[in-house]
Amino acid sequence: MPIIVNVDVMLAKRKMSSGELAEKVGITPANLSILKTNKAKAIRFSTLEKICEILECKPGDILDYEKGKGE
Repeated sequence: MPIIVNVDVMLAKRKMSSGELAEKVGITPANLSILKTNKAKAIRFSTLEKICEILECKPGDILDYEKGKGE
């Protein structure tokens, strides 16, 4: 899939663990892991909004598009 999720980059910048983010967002660590490893097929806007709120970033800071990836 050409959409790349860079949650780990923002987690490192904010010095936050995956478990802490998952708890604050209200999702399971397993679902956050699926998102971080680019295995997710979709994400709810409400979840994306909460992640951005907690990490103090914009959707473009954690989502990227690379043409030709996984097509």
